[in-house]
Amino acid sequence: MQYQISGKQIDIGEALQIHVKAELDSIAQKYAERPTDAMVIFSRSANEYVCEATIHLSTGLTASAKAHSHEIYAAFDQCSGKLEKQLRRYKRRLKDHHRARTQPVELSHASSYILAGSDKAEESEPETLQPMIIAEMETKIPSLSVGEAVMQMELSTAPVMVFRNDKHSGINVVYRREDGNIGWIDPANAS
Repeated sequence: MQYQISGKQIDIGEALQIHVKAELDSIAQKYAERPTDAMVIFSRSANEYVCEATIHLSTGLTASAKAHSHEIYAAFDQCSGKLEKQLRRYKRRLKDHHRARTQPVELSHASSYILAGSDKAEESEPETLQPMIIAEMETKIPSLSVGEAVMQMELSTAPVMVFRNDKHSGINVVYRREDGNIGWIDPANAS
C-alpha cells in the first residue's frame, strides 16, 4: 500500500509517520483485502489538531474520516477508529462485491467546477446567466454497479454520487433524499 502522510503548515515527525503506517496496515489487513493507497493530512484548527484520512480500495470504494483533538496522536487515533468502524460495518458487503468484481474499477476523467454562489442580500438582477467559475479541477468518475455506488456514497458520507453504470456504461446518479431513502437517476431507462 502506498502512503502519503503530510501536514498543512505543521511538521510531521518520523515517529508519527511510523505510527500512522502501522495502524493503517493493521486496519487494512483486518478489513480491506486489497487497499491501493492511503492519504493522511494533519493540520491545525485554533488549538486543536485535525486529522483527515482516506483509504482507496481496489474495489473502487473509498473510506474517509476526519477527527479533531488537542493532541496529534489522539486526533489520528480517533480518525483511524472511524475508518475502522466504516470498514468493519461494510466488510460483508465489500467481500460480496469483491468476489463479483474480478477487475479493478475503471475510472473516467471529467472536469469539475466550483461556481460562485449568489448573495441573498443582493436583490438586483444578474448581468448574465452564466455563473462565475471560481475553480476548475479534474475528477474521476468510477464505473460501478448501483449497489457499489450506494455503498461508496454511504462510506464517504457524501450526499450524491455520480458514476458510470456497469450495465450500460451510461452516467447515473445516486443521492440521499430528505426522507432518508436513496434516490437513483438513470437516464438510459427513461422512456
